[in-house]
Amino acid sequence: MGLAAVILAAGKGTRMKSAKAKVLHPVAGRPMLSFVLDAAAGAGAEKIIVVAGHGAAEVVAAVGGRAEVVLQEEQLGTAHALLQAEAALKTYAGDILVLPGDAPLLRGETLRDFYTYYRAQGAPAAVLTARFADPAGYGRVIRDQDGNVLRIVEHRDATEEELSVSEVNTGIYCFKPAIFSVLKRISPDNSQKEYYLPDAIRLLREEGVSVAAWEAPDAAEFLGVNDRRQLAVAEEVIRRRVVESLMDAGVTVVDPRATYVHPGVVVGPDTVIYPFTFLEGETVIGSECCIGPWTRITDSRLGDKVAVHNAVVLGATVADGAAIGPFSYLRPGTVIGPGAKVGGFVEVKKSVIGEGSKVPHLSYIGDAEIGRSVNVGAGTITCNYDGRRKWPTVIEDGAFIGSNTNLVAPVRVGKGAYIGAGSTITRDVPAGALGIARSRQRNIPDWVKKKGRE
Repeated sequence: MGLAAVILAAGKGTRMKSAKAKVLHPVAGRPMLSFVLDAAAGAGAEKIIVVAGHGAAEVVAAVGGRAEVVLQEEQLGTAHALLQAEAALKTYAGDILVLPGDAPLLRGETLRDFYTYYRAQGAPAAVLTARFADPAGYGRVIRDQDGNVLRIVEHRDATEEELSVSEVNTGIYCFKPAIFSVLKRISPDNSQKEYYLPDAIRLLREEGVSVAAWEAPDAAEFLGVNDRRQLAVAEEVIRRRVVESLMDAGVTVVDPRATYVHPGVVVGPDTVIYPFTFLEGETVIGSECCIGPWTRITDSRLGDKVAVHNAVVLGATVADGAAIGPFSYLRPGTVIGPGAKVGGFVEVKKSVIGEGSKVPHLSYIGDAEIGRSVNVGAGTITCNYDGRRKWPTVIEDGAFIGSNTNLVAPVRVGKGAYIGAGSTITRDVPAGALGIARSRQRNIPDWVKKKGRE
């Protein structure tokens, strides 16, 4: 038969107090809609449709090629939103899984279990339910004495007796394609004057059609995000899942509550992550590394036995055994070779630092290529920008750069060459040569007394 998923993602989310569509607010570095797309794919959906409305252009961009997007021009309720997918499913004969776009904690395996239950029941419709200690704000699932679903009533439309029910509607359903004819009979006769999707359950039951209901074992998975506080809760849950997965794979996380790792980050076994470390984007870290504390690594690749302390690493590659920090800044395009060191208060931009080379302190290296076993003294600056364009600096193997050196690019320092401390180098230095560019020191006797500064 096959399974299609329709994700309802048209709402503005007024309680977010944001110009951004609610489903695009990030959780652990990704739009919450991205997690729902993952869950739909994990459930086995062969076709995914996203119903967009508020901020539709941005939603389309966020979806990319992962789903087909249809537009709900007027946001008239969840039933009206699902109806917008009818044309896209016109020739589809399989089952339809309906998901909210603002539920980033959904797991694909849970949705698979729900779908398996739905298929086993043989009913034309099923709703996924959960029980909350505090069900305020959620629609209640009303059953008869035999446990059959009668209807779903929204919180604001419920009676006192109905509000005492703890079983709630998660906003997740399975339907046959015939549901679209039911949707067209729903009326906006409620406090919000909207077309509610739960009313489809009531209409089916009034026609004598059975509706299955599967109560999920973990209610926390169905937390919707309606405001910034709930966004923070979802962030915490996702972060905990990721960190626990790393620990299960052999990574030591010293303080999971103070460690922030995005889904998709890969960390090798026997790596130790200290508190206040942020691992973001497509980062890959090898084995036996030491990361943190107070470190941010984004979209970077680190080899084995790398140490990064109190540093920021963005879009860089760091080879085995290299040491970064403290207070280092590696910018995109930087490549650090095996066993190299980038030390305190050093910034490296789009440069290569070769195997065993050292830039220990207080330097700026930009658009440079540094060979093997080079020592760069404190306070060295590659002057790579002339006001119009960037120029390269090349330092060949074994060179020694004295402290407080300015290398005015384009310039090349040859193999094994030395640069005297305090020099401003504007011309190439040949291999094995000593380059010095500073005036001879001159002392003026009694200068202080003559100037009256004693």
